[in-house]
Amino acid sequence: MLHGEIKHFNIRVYGLVISNHNEVLLTDEFQLGRTMTKFPGGGLQFGEGTVECIKREAIEEFGQAVEVMEHFYTTDFFQKALFYEDQQLISIYYMVRFIEPIAFRISEKPFDFEKFENGNQSFRWKKICELTPDDLSFPIDKHVVSLLLQKYCPA
Repeated sequence: MLHGEIKHFNIRVYGLVISNHNEVLLTDEFQLGRTMTKFPGGGLQFGEGTVECIKREAIEEFGQAVEVMEHFYTTDFFQKALFYEDQQLISIYYMVRFIEPIAFRISEKPFDFEKFENGNQSFRWKKICELTPDDLSFPIDKHVVSLLLQKYCPA
C-alpha cells in the first residue's frame, strides 16, 4: 500500500458496553448508502478529547450519558479509511457503562428499523462468546472482537 497517498488521520472513538450477562452492545446502522454493524461511537471533532468524544457520542446515539471505565484498545496497525481515499483510520475503544438504567430501545434482531435511510440505527446485545469477527463490518472492529473473545471467553 502506498502510504504516501495518505494525507490525513481520521480518528474514531467507540464505547464497549458490556452487560452483566457478558453481552456487548452493537449498533446496526444505515450510513453512506450501506448497512453496517459496529460498536457505538463516532468521529473525534477538532478541539475535543477522546473521552469527551465518547461521552458526546453516547448522548447523540443513546440519548443518555455514559461513564468511561477504562481504555481498552487503540489501533496499532495501519488501516486506510474505507470511505476516504487520503485518510488513515485510528480507532480508540473505551469500556463504558451507563450512568442511569438504559432508556432507549434494544432490538432483538439486526437492522430493526422500517426504512434503510441514512442515519437509521438500532441497538442490540450479542453474547461475547457467540460473537465472531464476521459479525462486525469493519477491520478494526473485527480485531476488537478477537480481543474481547480473549478477555471474556478464554479457551
